[in-house]
Amino acid sequence: MKRTVLAGALALISLPAAAAEQATTYPFDGSFDDATFAVESAIVGRGLVIDLQSHVGDMLNRTGADVGSDVKIFDAADIFLFCSATLSREVMEADPMNIAHCPYGIFVADQGGEVLIGYRNYPEGEMQNVQAMLDDIVQEALQ
Repeated sequence: MKRTVLAGALALISLPAAAAEQATTYPFDGSFDDATFAVESAIVGRGLVIDLQSHVGDMLNRTGADVGSDVKIFDAADIFLFCSATLSREVMEADPMNIAHCPYGIFVADQGGEVLIGYRNYPEGEMQNVQAMLDDIVQEALQ
């Protein structure tokens, strides 16, 4: 289970430039630590529980040499994984296979001092309600 969640989380943040349309990102005017605090506060402030804060940047930096790479992708990168019981029920009652999109994630990444906050884009239909929630949380974090 943890391996599957980590693989999904890694897929969220390891997007090549050509696949940028798969994620929505916003620049954050501040430090990585300030951005992660703002995202965490915005999620928890809505009464949502963070299931996992994945430290993807640390993992990539720690394991680069082990996989034969000296490329530093991120200075830091975290992904916050969480669910909304209300929204999850709504989208899965519409289509039980929407389970494939759960949990939902918001990532914070620092590449060379440029801090970004973003999330994966979801398919048309009921999942757009989830995407709207993610965008609302990110917009709050950006303020």
